[in-house]
Amino acid sequence: QVQLVESGGGSVQAGGSLRLSCAASGDTYSSKYMAWFRQVPGKEREGVASIHIRAGITYYRDALKGRFTISQDNAKNMVYLQMNSLTSEDTAMYYCAASTQYIIKALLTSSYKYWGQGTQVTVSS
Repeated sequence: QVQLVESGGGSVQAGGSLRLSCAASGDTYSSKYMAWFRQVPGKEREGVASIHIRAGITYYRDALKGRFTISQDNAKNMVYLQMNSLTSEDTAMYYCAASTQYIIKALLTSSYKYWGQGTQVTVSS
């Protein structure tokens, strides 16, 4: 079992930045991938970024490349999402996810078993 707790969400003006944090606990040694997803009410949850824990390989939603950066601090069991040049379209609930299995599609919701409760990001124009 892996427990995930997100933090760092809030309200920001368009053009601003936020850094989300995800604290992992429990059987973190078994985690192979960590990821960030986001969801707007009435829409499907979509993958934002993912990282292979041991190799450090990162994956991004194409539309977000260059603005969002996923990183990790393995010593602290933390994963971060740095978000820059935010727009109103980035407004969503952001979720941290973890997988203890090898996965094929790193930004697919069904690839992940463990989820946090989410942190709200609101960008005002």
